[in-house]
Amino acid sequence: MGLIISLIRNGIGSILVFFDLITRGKKLKRSPEVQQKIEADLENLCLYQFFACPFCIKTRRRMHQLNLPISTLGVAKGSPHRDELLKGGGKIQTPCLRIENEGQVEWLYESSAIITYLEQRFTDV
Repeated sequence: MGLIISLIRNGIGSILVFFDLITRGKKLKRSPEVQQKIEADLENLCLYQFFACPFCIKTRRRMHQLNLPISTLGVAKGSPHRDELLKGGGKIQTPCLRIENEGQVEWLYESSAIITYLEQRFTDV
């Protein structure tokens, strides 16, 4: 029964990923200087995710629209990143944005909270 549920979940997830890729729209345009500064700031961010998770897709979609090439790490079973997420953030839940600032690390869960954070931090730059 678990295998069937997993196959259904992965199948639906793959369909969602496909539709996201063909409908996500254009990236926000910035001057090369501003984009370069933003990309330097993004080196302190990392998104832990499941590839086909609807909430992760929602978050990646908004990252694309905001032109924020944040590194992503998959946390599927067996991934070393899964252990990092559990140890650092305290739970295996995605999406989770790891924010490092002056040696302090914050783990931000929930797609809506992550999107709000990114919009507030990077749209008025």
